[in-house]
Amino acid sequence: MGVRRDLKRARRHADLAARTETELVRDATGRVREVRTAPMATAPAAGSMADLPFTNAAEAPGDVALRRRVNGAWRPVTAADFAREVTDVAKGLIASGLEPGGRVAVMSRTRYEWTVLDFAIWAAGGQSVPVYATSSAEQVEWIVRDSGARLVVTENAENAATVTTGTAGHERPPRLLQFDAGALAELTALGRGVSDEEVTKRRTALTPGTAATVCYTSGTTGRPKGCVLTHANLHAEAANTVELLHPVFKAVTGQVASTLLFLPLAHILGRTLQLACLMARIELGHCPGIKPDELRPMLREFRPTFLVGVPYLFEKIHDTGRATAERMGRGASFDRAHRIAVRFGRAYLDKFTGTGKGKGAGPGLYAAWALYDLLVYRRIRKELGGRLRYAISGGSPLDRDLNLFFLAAGIMVYEGYGLTETTAAATIVPPLAPRPGTVGLPVPGTAVRIAADGEVQVSGQVVFGSYLNNPEATSAVLRDGWFSTGDLGSLDEDGYLAITGRKKDIIVTSGGKNVSPAVLEDRLRSRPPIGQCLVVGDNRPFVAALITLDPEAVAHWLSVRGLPAGTPMSEVVRDARMRADVQKAVDHANRAVSRAESIRAFALVEGEFTEENGLLTPSLKVKRHAAAAAYAREIAELYSS
Repeated sequence: MGVRRDLKRARRHADLAARTETELVRDATGRVREVRTAPMATAPAAGSMADLPFTNAAEAPGDVALRRRVNGAWRPVTAADFAREVTDVAKGLIASGLEPGGRVAVMSRTRYEWTVLDFAIWAAGGQSVPVYATSSAEQVEWIVRDSGARLVVTENAENAATVTTGTAGHERPPRLLQFDAGALAELTALGRGVSDEEVTKRRTALTPGTAATVCYTSGTTGRPKGCVLTHANLHAEAANTVELLHPVFKAVTGQVASTLLFLPLAHILGRTLQLACLMARIELGHCPGIKPDELRPMLREFRPTFLVGVPYLFEKIHDTGRATAERMGRGASFDRAHRIAVRFGRAYLDKFTGTGKGKGAGPGLYAAWALYDLLVYRRIRKELGGRLRYAISGGSPLDRDLNLFFLAAGIMVYEGYGLTETTAAATIVPPLAPRPGTVGLPVPGTAVRIAADGEVQVSGQVVFGSYLNNPEATSAVLRDGWFSTGDLGSLDEDGYLAITGRKKDIIVTSGGKNVSPAVLEDRLRSRPPIGQCLVVGDNRPFVAALITLDPEAVAHWLSVRGLPAGTPMSEVVRDARMRADVQKAVDHANRAVSRAESIRAFALVEGEFTEENGLLTPSLKVKRHAAAAAYAREIAELYSS
């Protein structure tokens, strides 16, 4: 198994682990209240992230910087070619009237052209304003108006229509271009009269403190706020994570690193991952969707060595494996493979880290693992391209058992934690000190502390400076150099952070019990056939849950039971067998909490929580108030009996 071999090799690289310097601050009772990690990358005194393509082109012009999918095949793009394309598009932006400090909004799924345009905006002295491709006309109207973007580049005609509708009432609607209609070629043609020197002049005028991008939060409540991130913020995030991770992975695995980026580039994690790859000269490809049916074939084609994703991805891969086994009449075998994987992963990790009994897997467990590696785990690796050894998961907690399952399958999943305001990751699990169930230690150059009320606060080079046009909101979360995240968490004896929920989401039952719904919801979603869920119970006598079913899981469930594929969802949610399967997921969730915090009742609903119906954010978080309002009747019925 690749990860086992890597962990053995890691013992010979203690010098790499020793590069990280961490300081713990304890309170009067001896509990860790603050943890600081020293920076590993030097903050630049001059320049900006706009220099990256040009530095790479000067130092290694023939190296492959990216791979672009053209006519079904992955074509290499050299560092020199990429820098030239960025320059040509930057000239077009200048010719079109973009002034230094001007803003360009980009509404598109993840694709190569997005990356070119992002660097071209910077090279022309501008600031990019990412917009989720799924945003509504109302959301687009606000972002364009608040940011003052005079040019909006969309992916396709549908996005362009959304922008046109949203900005129809503006005194000066923005100019529109479309990637699908040749936006980059149009800009290149427009800029033929602009000199290279003009681009260089604009680019070199940028400093680390110059605003680079305005990223609007996809918050679950209220109007999105524009986080102003500087080139220094972006550099601190990308450079420190590269220094922390890349030398270790390179030394331990011996692989030439490559990754497929499928996270939305409108999300700060996707943007900083891209910057880190270009900085470390890691080959990068783009995939426009995160849906499993779109992603799986691309993974098999590209064959990345590592991935950065969200728990949803790993949950769906696991669910697909189980569904495949059930279709073959081997569902019970897959369940046993899962249990063996969790036991094996825990035993191996305990031995590696020196925790627990530290004896590792015994002969019987090892033999069982070897059997299921042939029958199950290698199929999981194949689904992910066959070369994947590492993954980073963020956005919400990953179920610990699921993490251990992937470890036994040969893929180490490291968790991280961050927000738009912290330029993506504020913490990450160190590569030579994995600890499933936590989101790790502060990214180098960052500090994390726990406030008296349990709120997680972050300080350091990655923390943003302000919300655009919103000083009141800024002062509410930034104080004395510390950013109040709104999340609740705790630090263990070694300074590893665990996130327990959102401060504003805490449920207080009528009996006075405080309940964090995140723990229950994350564990519920990790088990099929659950789609999305909402744990409720504020001012109620007990905790309950509103649960939607995943359409793919339902289709598989019907097929296995020989039921018609077109069975109405109204019948499915009332089927006693389906409710029994959902109860198993509820029982799994309840094992993580006390009885007073456990889910006592649940309602299965026919609909889904989606971005389109306004119940999910683009980063797949449930809009709690919107969902509660949409299903007010069903929630009331849970407490009526």
